[in-house]
Amino acid sequence: MAEDPYKVLGVTRGASDDDVRRAYRRLVKENHPDLNPVDAAQAEEKIRAINGAFAILGEEDKRRQFDQGMIDANGEPRRGYSRAGAQAGGARGPGGPGAEDFGFGDIFSDLFGRGKPGQQPMRGQDERYTLEVDFLEAAVGSRKRVTLPEGGVLDLNVPEGVTDGQTLRLKAKGTPGLRGGEAGDALVEVKVRTHPDFRREADDIFVDLNVTIDEAVLGARIEVPTISGRVQLVLPKGTSSGRAFRIKSKGVNNSTTGAQGDQIVTVRILLPERVDESLAYFLAEWRKKNAYKVR
Repeated sequence: MAEDPYKVLGVTRGASDDDVRRAYRRLVKENHPDLNPVDAAQAEEKIRAINGAFAILGEEDKRRQFDQGMIDANGEPRRGYSRAGAQAGGARGPGGPGAEDFGFGDIFSDLFGRGKPGQQPMRGQDERYTLEVDFLEAAVGSRKRVTLPEGGVLDLNVPEGVTDGQTLRLKAKGTPGLRGGEAGDALVEVKVRTHPDFRREADDIFVDLNVTIDEAVLGARIEVPTISGRVQLVLPKGTSSGRAFRIKSKGVNNSTTGAQGDQIVTVRILLPERVDESLAYFLAEWRKKNAYKVR
């Protein structure tokens, strides 16, 4: 026997339709299996109970029938309102003479969604979710498995170049419609985690490159990480700390706009942890003849 739908959704019998919908959406998000990976089976069981409760309280006719004792928490006719009795000639509800009569057609149409004349199919509610992805998954695209509230799973394509806060729409994966109406959509907001080395501005990727003092003075060929692999950067002689180099077409390939970003590499000169006497003596002698102003 299903639990009282009011208790499942945590609302009172006098709650408004909006209160019922808000409670339903809140509970679905709180008990989503993606947010409860340790106890996903229990989360899915809760989701089924929540959906069952909303199937009754979220539809005006079924809620009225439940409040009047015509159907139980499973949506089945209660004793005294049986389909067989109604079909045989109409059954009176509990309360004896003077109680309202309910014919088979009324009960049948309420239970199975035919509704009263003039009622139209109603589209289901859109449901909102949040999906966290790694920086590189967002930059180069990926496939993620999303667990839906009713327990189903969907392999979601995260498009190349998706941005933090962008919303992906999954058609017909929201709340089921009423009276034959189409289901709502699932709106998945993407949250992109930060990366220890890369940062993104528009479609360009920025990265800092640490170099030694001799590489900066004498020049060097240095491997540089990019979102698509490592490339060689030629560092010219006399490169100053803070100088930026642009590597064309190594940024984000934005599948939404079609734009191709670049990678910007900023040089940071790091001195050795210990400056030995030979280096100190050399620079002291060099400074006597080659001192220059930078401030």
